[in-house]
Amino acid sequence: MRRCRANSDVFTHSLTFGELLFENKPERVVTPRLHGARMSEGDSTGESIHGKPSVISRFFTGLGQIYQSWLDKSTPFSALRWGATLLLTAVYMIRVYFLQGWYIVTYALGIYHLNLFIAFLSPKVDPSLLEDSGKFKFNEGPELPTKQNEEFRPFIRRLPEFKFWHSATKGIIIAMICTFFDAFNVPVFWPILVMYFIMLFCITMKRQIKHMIKYRYIPFTHGKRTYRGKEDTGKTFAS
Repeated sequence: MRRCRANSDVFTHSLTFGELLFENKPERVVTPRLHGARMSEGDSTGESIHGKPSVISRFFTGLGQIYQSWLDKSTPFSALRWGATLLLTAVYMIRVYFLQGWYIVTYALGIYHLNLFIAFLSPKVDPSLLEDSGKFKFNEGPELPTKQNEEFRPFIRRLPEFKFWHSATKGIIIAMICTFFDAFNVPVFWPILVMYFIMLFCITMKRQIKHMIKYRYIPFTHGKRTYRGKEDTGKTFAS
């Protein structure tokens, strides 16, 4: 009996000592680690932890800035820009003529240039849309001059000249690149494409000319009219 009581006392003391150890033991806080949370500053696949751009993004940003600076420098030289575009067009046509293929690419390029040309001839604010909505007085945008004695207002195009040149040149370059891949050489009877393009060009230009005559505007601005006074003869009149 005494031996059982002693064993129970030992077991009770051991439980009490274990509880004291468990209570005094500090809790361990587990913080989750995110995979790839840290990133070196020179990582070439993304931005660093400090928000600095990566090597690839810096390269393309610098390349885009150089390209934009060359475009800005070429803005006043419209004759040289269009001359280079016409030369590039001639090179493309000669290449297509000798390769005897890629006619569908040439047709798509012609349709694209036709759409650009129509946008170049169209005003920024279409008067037909304003007429349909009952706002023909151009309250929401600049008016087109309809009389000779009205104040000079330059023609504002839907597609400016520089964007027209830039888009046309990019289209020719893309078409030139397509001629290096046989996947774009779709067999087609090219005289049908030529006749269809001529018919589409005539119909589109006829509609554009009717639009210009109806709303009395000319898509070209030559500058403000200047008036000359009488020449000074040098004679004086006595009063």
